[in-house]
Amino acid sequence: MKTLLLLLISFLSPFILFSQGIGLPFSRYYSSQEYQGGIQNYAITQDQSGMLFVANNYGILEHDGTSWRRYALPNGAKTRHVQVDHNGLVYVSGQGDFGVFIPDDLGQLIFTSFKNKLPEVDRDLGEVWKVYVGNSEIYFCTSNTLFVFDKTQQFIGKIESESAFESFHYNNSLLFVNELGNGLKKLQNGRLIPLSAEKFFGNKLVTTIFQTTQDKYLVFTRDEGIFTINGDLISPWTSENSLTINTALMLRNGHIAIGTQLNGLMIVDSFGETILKFDKNNGLNNNSIVSLFEDLSGNLWMGHNNGLTMVQLSLPFRKINQYSGLTGTGYSAYLNNDKLYYGTNNGVYFQEQNKESWSPISMIPNSTGQVYQIKSVHNELLVAHNDGAYAIKNNKAERIEGPSGIWNFQSLRGSSTLILVGSYTGLHLYEKTPTGVKYLREINGFNESSRIIEQDDRGYIWVAHGYKGLYRLELDSRKENVTVEYFGPESGLPTSILNNVWKINNRLVFTTQAGIFKFNELTSKFERDEFFYPYFDGGFLAHFLVEDQMGNIHFIGESEIGVLERKVDGSFKKIYKVFNQLLPLLNDDLQNISSIQGNQILFGANEGFITFNLNENNYQASNFPTLIRAVYLTGPSDSLLFHGSSITENNLHHHQSASQVPRIAYNKANIRFESSNPIPNNEKELRFQYWLEGLEDSYGDWVDKSEKAYTNLREGKYTFHVKSRNLYGEVSPAASYTFRILPPWYRSGLAYFIYFILLVVGIYLIYRLIEKRYQQKAQRLKTASRKVIEEKDSELKITQAEIEKLKTEKLKQEISLKDKELATATMHLITKNGFIDHMRNNLNSITKKSKNQEVKNEIQKVIKNIEKNIAEDQDWEQFEIHFDQVHGDFMSRFKKEYSSLSPQEIKLSAYLRMNLSTKEIAYLMNISIRGVEIARYRLRKKLNLERSENLQEYILKF
Repeated sequence: MKTLLLLLISFLSPFILFSQGIGLPFSRYYSSQEYQGGIQNYAITQDQSGMLFVANNYGILEHDGTSWRRYALPNGAKTRHVQVDHNGLVYVSGQGDFGVFIPDDLGQLIFTSFKNKLPEVDRDLGEVWKVYVGNSEIYFCTSNTLFVFDKTQQFIGKIESESAFESFHYNNSLLFVNELGNGLKKLQNGRLIPLSAEKFFGNKLVTTIFQTTQDKYLVFTRDEGIFTINGDLISPWTSENSLTINTALMLRNGHIAIGTQLNGLMIVDSFGETILKFDKNNGLNNNSIVSLFEDLSGNLWMGHNNGLTMVQLSLPFRKINQYSGLTGTGYSAYLNNDKLYYGTNNGVYFQEQNKESWSPISMIPNSTGQVYQIKSVHNELLVAHNDGAYAIKNNKAERIEGPSGIWNFQSLRGSSTLILVGSYTGLHLYEKTPTGVKYLREINGFNESSRIIEQDDRGYIWVAHGYKGLYRLELDSRKENVTVEYFGPESGLPTSILNNVWKINNRLVFTTQAGIFKFNELTSKFERDEFFYPYFDGGFLAHFLVEDQMGNIHFIGESEIGVLERKVDGSFKKIYKVFNQLLPLLNDDLQNISSIQGNQILFGANEGFITFNLNENNYQASNFPTLIRAVYLTGPSDSLLFHGSSITENNLHHHQSASQVPRIAYNKANIRFESSNPIPNNEKELRFQYWLEGLEDSYGDWVDKSEKAYTNLREGKYTFHVKSRNLYGEVSPAASYTFRILPPWYRSGLAYFIYFILLVVGIYLIYRLIEKRYQQKAQRLKTASRKVIEEKDSELKITQAEIEKLKTEKLKQEISLKDKELATATMHLITKNGFIDHMRNNLNSITKKSKNQEVKNEIQKVIKNIEKNIAEDQDWEQFEIHFDQVHGDFMSRFKKEYSSLSPQEIKLSAYLRMNLSTKEIAYLMNISIRGVEIARYRLRKKLNLERSENLQEYILKF
């Protein structure tokens, strides 16, 4: 039964509190001074990168989550509507013009009009009220005509009204128009078809239409309420018709947001039941709402007649503050039956649930002052107050006689009537009686401030003092005195400061500056509690812990807020990122979490309370990419390089394109980047990390500045990278921007070429100079050397002349000697041959005279031997050697030149060289003088001499 009850409470709790309108959503108002535009905002849209676009009196507003930009139409006219297609192109309609905004070369959005694409007869335009981007067409709507363009931005046709178009609506990929006198129609197959047979809406101003089912529509009129169309049946949707409805929007969760002229915002469910009213009475800055838009993060944007408001409906938090009727800082809250009580520094407030709504918040009379705790003990609703203990009865606070300065109440363990009370100066006992709660007495033995009290299973009372440590008290049997045991650092606690005690999972846990501990009864020491190991690090400091009825553990830490959500299997899931934005909002005096029921809690805040419902925690932060919004060259006046957008193949991007890499002069190499992330209402919590590739090695530390500047960059290619981290610790994809710094003129390529030429010329001139100096020096050395050489040469010439003279004389002597030897050899040969010839002649005479044939034969043999001896004489070889030595190798040269000469002709030549007479040659060659003449003739022939040439002179000159 207990489990069933808890499940029932868990199921019903969202409807008991949040669905009934407890608290107000977080919101942010933007004035016209903040966004620097006109007061009225007619339409709002967003692209996939998270960039927000608003149709404003002064043009198109662009919001990147941090800053606003404004782009005006060329004629300065108002823009009436804005839409973004899936390519990111921004289409607008306005007074007398319509078209698209496209980035120029610097990334600035420039308006391109489509008016000139219309037929000449249609170009005189009045108001172009709406633009809608369909699946394949783009519609621009005027009071009399619908102009249709295709996705290539070419005009394809128009549809004219039979009377006049009073309003235009686009829902579920269908275009609806309300035609004056004819009622609602929808565009289908290029024709306007009536939505129903009746012309019910022909004289009504329709502000919004939803298609809820195939044939069912929900129609909102400005002055006559809300209707349903079901076939041809038209009926009122709700009985509420007192509102002036300007616009309505179907939210993603199925609820409907209604923007009114005088009553602000209303959110109703699918049955028309009011979930939220948000107007000037409870925090809305302006009650007049002319446009509504739900962004990608689930935030609801409202365009006012003066300003913009963003309502963070997707957050699981609501504020209960002065706009809800509650003033002061929140300290404690308590749900008692159908009444929710709030304790602040101003007193006790309450509101009561009446059927389907909650009453306004009212103050409990007689409760004025600082409240610390509201709690029901023994069915008595008690208030711990600076002025003492109070009981609330009949919506009035009654003071209970006793001490002032009460911190808290607890039912004393083991008693059904006694109440343990912590005060500024110790502990007290109160008692529940039939007539109410009465003060009994002070407990003796302990007089320290007792703001935090818990009791363990053994009956010990644990008191946590803010800066002295922990105390364990044992109450005596008469409940009058306590025995005190002190625990400090010697007992295992890190310090004596900021120690607290809480009851979690029916056991005591102790939070310290060094994490969460438990008490070991065996050792009487504190040790780390292993249960919390998976969820908190060793240095986690928890200021407050509370366990709700579902077993979830809620906590407030030094730098972290969250909940350990209990799962069905008993395990826990830590949820904390969504709570990050609460850190600066919570009560920083005495932190408090009040568990109301089920999965619902209230945080004590600096201004009232903040509610949280775990069942409604479906928030998923949008992780939009980091954007580089602008790049400037800085100097006396900044020069824009990039304005955040680019276009490629008709797709609009919020990053640099490949063709946009700038080349920057060296003397202008001072550059500044502006970055952002489109997450709404997050500009104060955004952190950035920068890296200039080409100058730095990696990303730097996280910083809160959205600008980064670099000065005096050297030449080279650089890529700037930036990452952003949002409030929830999520790091968005990085953005990058590439640029190139040109070298100074004296380090340019042309300069280096000139330097090379000058270097070559310089080297050449230096070489020539050195060479000239060297030549001069060499010339001087040469001149000096020449003088020395000439002197030496002169001396040498004299010496050589003497040597040559001596050599000549020696050669002459040698030649003379050789000539003598040659002459001697020649004479020897001549004498020898003459003698032999003479002997041969004598022997021939004897042969002729002798008659003895045998003697003749013998003499003939002798004659043949003599002739043979003359022919084979070996002295010729010796002659040749001497001859060549004397006549400069004449024989060798002559044989080489005239290789066809016979040995006899060679001998003849040698004899002619010796200038011998014919007779002498005849003797030497052993031939007749006639034979010498014949041999001379044959030799001339072989030497190819002319008749005029002298043979002997030729041989002498050879």
